[in-house]
Amino acid sequence: MHDRQKSEKVKEEVAVLVRVLLPDAPIELDPLRELEGLAKTAGALVMSGMTQNRERPDPRTYLGKGKVEELKELVEFHAADVVIFDNDLSPGQVRNLEVELNVKVLDRTELILDIFATHAQTYESRLAVELAQLEYALPRLKRMWTHLSRLKMGVGMRGPGEKQLETDRRLVEKRIHDLKTDLKKVEKRKERQVSSRKGTMTVSIVGYTNAGKSTLMNALTKSDVLAEDMLFATLDTRTRRWHLPKWGPVLLSDTVGFIRDLPHSLIASFKATLEETRQADLLLHVADASNPNVRDQIRSVYDVLKEIGIEEKDTLLVLNKVDQIEKPSKLTSLQSKYKNAICVSAKTKMGFDELHRVVSDALSRSFQDVDIEMDVSNGKLLAYLAAKGEVLSSQFTEERVKVHCRIPQKYLGHIDFNDAIVTPHSSAGWFEESEEE
Repeated sequence: MHDRQKSEKVKEEVAVLVRVLLPDAPIELDPLRELEGLAKTAGALVMSGMTQNRERPDPRTYLGKGKVEELKELVEFHAADVVIFDNDLSPGQVRNLEVELNVKVLDRTELILDIFATHAQTYESRLAVELAQLEYALPRLKRMWTHLSRLKMGVGMRGPGEKQLETDRRLVEKRIHDLKTDLKKVEKRKERQVSSRKGTMTVSIVGYTNAGKSTLMNALTKSDVLAEDMLFATLDTRTRRWHLPKWGPVLLSDTVGFIRDLPHSLIASFKATLEETRQADLLLHVADASNPNVRDQIRSVYDVLKEIGIEEKDTLLVLNKVDQIEKPSKLTSLQSKYKNAICVSAKTKMGFDELHRVVSDALSRSFQDVDIEMDVSNGKLLAYLAAKGEVLSSQFTEERVKVHCRIPQKYLGHIDFNDAIVTPHSSAGWFEESEEE
């Protein structure tokens, strides 16, 4: 299905945007800005938009009756193909709006799922997106068959539309079961793959979509992962080796960006993709400091981290794109709000020295750099050090071996050293040569 989607050129649809602002909505200068970015990413041509402040959604059409009439006029004026809401609508509300407006109506979740379906590249992410789409579609199947309702037969007879609906529902439920089974296999394989990297420290980049995560990863690791000025350009986790000055090699992962009101089914489906983040030793939370809504975006990311159960993980906030901030007072305000944040520009590499230092300090909190000298025949201890820590160098003589190892302090306390000699290692200059690379 996805290969066919990619090979076909989708007609650019004319779109009108709508957002109902409820009392708990964040205060924004342009409340349709993010939705416009999502719509353009999905390939729509945005012609107009409207907002309405309401205490609660209208149960029938989400918008008030007068606003529906106003929206209808906008749709007719622009000859729109689709109306996109920045809210989540019930199947009934979508159906009622489509009858009133006589065009296709999408809500926020359906739009995000469509973008994910377009951008999914790997087998893993395609499974996850298809599962989320089907779970979203299942309660809405009836809406898809309303055009057959007039074909119902006599009393006591079930019309072909209802029969087809039951058939479709069974097929969808069977496909959902198969996808969940396949994803569990992928998740287990991913868990084993990530667990096999225990010997190397791992850092995972998280953040709001389009915060510059991939650009930062490219700058830090000198790699060329896809980095575009587009929402959800990255859906699949990419891991690269990062030689952290005065520390050594770590694995740096870049994964799917988060967004306000990210669909719950999508988060659950992407469990395998987020495994790198779940098992990382440290998170780098990258935020776009130049975005007017950066504070709300930071809060949204923490909400998603909480939902996937890793909000307690050691996290460093990285304020990216500081070179794009026009008013110095804005940066000062952000720094006073987030006192421990690191200010960088992934584009110009400004602030990288500070980032290197802070990341190194964070990774060192629970680790000990030691030199362990032991009998060359002590294979058990050598194997233990390799399994629980990171052996950075070994020097052999005929009877003794000296190992420079970085190991969590909790494991260091369990070692039966016997004749081994343990001394703290002075790391000064150990990785100095890497800075010239």
